[in-house]
Amino acid sequence: MTSDNPTTGATGSKDDARYIVGVDVGTGSARAGIFDLAGRMLATAKRDITLFHASGSIVEQSSSEIWNAVCQSVKDALSQAAVSPDQVAGIGFDATCSLVVLGDGGQPLPVGPSEQAERDIIVWMDHRALEQAERINATGHDVLKFVGGKISPEMETPKLLWLLENRPSVFAAAWQFFDLTDFLTWRATGDLSRSTCTVTCKWTYLAHERRWDESYFRSVGLGVLADEAFARIGQSVVDPGTPLGNGLTADAAAELGLRAGTPVATGVIDAHAGGIGTVGADGEAESNLGYVFGTSSCTMTTTRSPVFVPGVWGPYFSAMVPDAWLNEGGQSVAGAAIEQLLSMHPATPDARHQAEQADQSLPVLLASLAAQAADSLSGTVLLAKGLHVVPEFLGNRAPLADPHARAVIAGLGMENDLDSLVALYIAGICSIGYGLRQIIEAQTLAGAPIERVVISGGAGRLDLVRQLLADATGKPVLATQAEEPVLLGAAMLGAVAGGLFDDVRSAMTRMSHISKTYEPDAGDIAALHEARFRAFKQLQSVAREIR
Repeated sequence: MTSDNPTTGATGSKDDARYIVGVDVGTGSARAGIFDLAGRMLATAKRDITLFHASGSIVEQSSSEIWNAVCQSVKDALSQAAVSPDQVAGIGFDATCSLVVLGDGGQPLPVGPSEQAERDIIVWMDHRALEQAERINATGHDVLKFVGGKISPEMETPKLLWLLENRPSVFAAAWQFFDLTDFLTWRATGDLSRSTCTVTCKWTYLAHERRWDESYFRSVGLGVLADEAFARIGQSVVDPGTPLGNGLTADAAAELGLRAGTPVATGVIDAHAGGIGTVGADGEAESNLGYVFGTSSCTMTTTRSPVFVPGVWGPYFSAMVPDAWLNEGGQSVAGAAIEQLLSMHPATPDARHQAEQADQSLPVLLASLAAQAADSLSGTVLLAKGLHVVPEFLGNRAPLADPHARAVIAGLGMENDLDSLVALYIAGICSIGYGLRQIIEAQTLAGAPIERVVISGGAGRLDLVRQLLADATGKPVLATQAEEPVLLGAAMLGAVAGGLFDDVRSAMTRMSHISKTYEPDAGDIAALHEARFRAFKQLQSVAREIR
């Protein structure tokens, strides 16, 4: 069900047009975007959100602060776009895969030693549950084959087990345990349904069988959730894009500046919204790997049949593209790894000041300097010379599934000038590409090959970054027209919930379009990347042996 003129409606008047709101809650901010039915973004707005850090790899957030930031972002975006609430046909949400813990009446509960109730979210990157994850993996339960053989401390059942063992009173007092996306849709509609995406990818729900595995929860020490028939983690599980409840409640509509009853879509994890917003752009979702390059990175591969890839999460059924299987990999830090690398170099303070004077970010400045020093974007790899990086500051998410892995830098000299900072930056970007190549090769070996990489995420916007990733992986890297493909993916779900498209695949095809292709270089450049990739794997191996 689509309009013949998706931008202005049948009459061509903006007053008659229908628009969609997409909401994305990332690690550091909440954002809202207003889109037309051709996928064009009219306006976007964001509000920063707080991260609370504590010893023991603890990272927490506040669900109340996040909801307020979402509401303000939506209001700001509507105002900028000059779109009235009556013109909004639907709203979709995505968020990080963080754990929200609420008590009776939806009141926040403290999830850590701070005892501050407003800190009721264990953030995805929180690794407090490392020991619990290792104990779960030691069970060897069959469910684990759907997470690449090993569960990650970033997932929710290890975190729930940590809460049960370390905060038993909070665990007992909890009314609901939500993935952050499902918290947002509940807050908007009052509907407790969970998304197939969230609970399948992060909670061990078996979507292909439409059930929780009771024996898994009993074997890992979470039998109390099975005893309750999973009432606190989701008894109703529905696919992304499904309309929830009766749409926006009156209270939520007033807070968001929208009309009560506006259709609300079942949401997805933020990276998967990026996948929805990109991989179907040319109608070939099964040939494209969605690569979301942000603070961390996420890879998403779609297959018609399940493929089991050691060290790569999944296969997950209907978690992103309906009625298809998803394999999900990625790097625990990606954009954050580049920031960490640069922060250690003595020339960074001066370079950062220079970038600020030019109203640029530091990566933009360094990319510009690298391009000036080379004969082509591909040629910038020569600037790295003998400098090699394995950027695993927070472990290896895939395909090694090794949370204990740590970063390696080889080839550093005594140089402390701007040129050496540029060289470190180039080596770092290449290393992200080699990690991506490692995932692609593992999936190909298991029977899930891809032909192209479709990129999204703030850390992957520069032409230099995209070209180096193409060269490092040997795969074409495609960019979409959408400036904010993650927001677009959330909006697509809202469009489906609002009845503007029959299904998610239709929305993907109609609202997303490829704008540019970065082909991998050949010849000497390709040979150099091949040699550097071998060095990357050797350094990984040596680091494991030393450990």
